[in-house]
Amino acid sequence: MSELNEFRARTLGGEEVSLEKFAGKLVLAVNTASKCGFTPQYAGLEMLYRKYSKDGLVVLGFPCNQFGNQEPGNASSIKEGCLLNYGVTFPVFEKIEVKGLHAHPLFVWLTAKLPGIFGRAVKWNFTKFLIGRDGTPLRRFAPLTRPEKMENEIRKAVEK
Repeated sequence: MSELNEFRARTLGGEEVSLEKFAGKLVLAVNTASKCGFTPQYAGLEMLYRKYSKDGLVVLGFPCNQFGNQEPGNASSIKEGCLLNYGVTFPVFEKIEVKGLHAHPLFVWLTAKLPGIFGRAVKWNFTKFLIGRDGTPLRRFAPLTRPEKMENEIRKAVEK
């Protein structure tokens, strides 16, 4: 697979969605967790989404429980936590795996195209991948990179 629109994912409501729905958008795909030290980044991701969605940015959240059991909940508790604690309005999908034998194909593709400094695998929650309007991966951001620190990069990509 070579473009974002070739992948599918299930919403928190269980509906399978083609990521083709986001064709022509600038996409920020993030593996998330509700019990992580980086969980407050939801607020920054929501800020970016609200500020740049009119310019074509969409943030896609992919909860994952592979790092320290930090996303133990079900779809309902994930949705409630995102909405109640951080006011998240961007799309959040069902819990997936982002590394290993059962990694979601989207993250297999993203990590192959944008390996990190310690190799391909996602190493922790809130690893972020910026994908261009044409569906090709542009940049990988480490979990430590707060969304506010990504704003210049996003602004540049929105203006292209």
